[in-house]
Amino acid sequence: MTALKKYARLEATALWRASPDDQRREVVLSVGDATLVISDLRDQAITHWSLAAVQRANPGVRPAIFHPEGDTGETIELAADEAQMIDAIEKLRRAVERNRPRPGRLRWLGMAVSFALVNAAAVFWLPGALITHTVSVVPDVKRAEIGAALLTRIERMTGPACAEPAGLRTAQVLRAKLGSGPLSIMPSAVTGSLHLPGGRILIDRALVEDYEEPDVAAGFILAEKTLMAGSDPLRALLETMGTAVSFQLLTTGSLDGDTLDSYAEYLLTQPRSFPPDAPLLQAFSERNLRSTPYAYARDITGESVLTLIEADPMAGRTAPPLLSDADWLRLQNICGG
Repeated sequence: MTALKKYARLEATALWRASPDDQRREVVLSVGDATLVISDLRDQAITHWSLAAVQRANPGVRPAIFHPEGDTGETIELAADEAQMIDAIEKLRRAVERNRPRPGRLRWLGMAVSFALVNAAAVFWLPGALITHTVSVVPDVKRAEIGAALLTRIERMTGPACAEPAGLRTAQVLRAKLGSGPLSIMPSAVTGSLHLPGGRILIDRALVEDYEEPDVAAGFILAEKTLMAGSDPLRALLETMGTAVSFQLLTTGSLDGDTLDSYAEYLLTQPRSFPPDAPLLQAFSERNLRSTPYAYARDITGESVLTLIEADPMAGRTAPPLLSDADWLRLQNICGG
């Protein structure tokens, strides 16, 4: 240690006492190899104190009194005029203290790092992991129940789904031809189409009442079906409503009314999203359905849906009719005219 070399030749006169009952003796104090050496006046060593164990009994006060760590009975007293030795001992003590292992500090650092990692996991990893696990364990029956419950909440804002019996039968024929989930035609407030957990698809009555052929409504149904293939609607619900809702569904198997009401309002107020063109065109091709009528229903100018028009899988071919004229008229009257 550099400080030890600096003070290796330093000596001072001091008063030493071995115990509280002993008389104080005049001694010579010097700095040894990592120790304070206490010698008598004939230069005979009496005792050694480890520098790592030297404590001061009266910090900042002179005469300065030092003692070994854990033994306040044995003392060495340095008068105020021995300032060089007092300062040397204090500097050596500080140097030793700086190099002393600090397991407590390391332990606290470890705890802080662990706490930070736990918090990071709770913030960044846990929500996604919880949602993924919840989505993986919820059965199809429960998804259908959630979708039906959401439909009930949506009907409070849109009015009941259209239910003219002949039109309902035709809707079943249409969904069967398209391979979609349950189909509901809504009287108002649904812009275009949307889908719910369990595979249920909702479409606006305008898609059947305002067009000459069923291809437009069918196109919107296929678009929702393609969206569901790319993103689980139950996951979308849980990601929107938060971790607490995922935990509620995982532990109770149900969602409360407030959650369903909030998500139903969210669905009706969000801008509609559309699937990428490639998988959507594939869906049209698989069902031998023209994509052009759907494309112009989305954008009458055709500018934003040009790919759907130019890559229409039925271009130059005659598409088989989705519904007979009579069935199409029945579907158009599903909301009672």
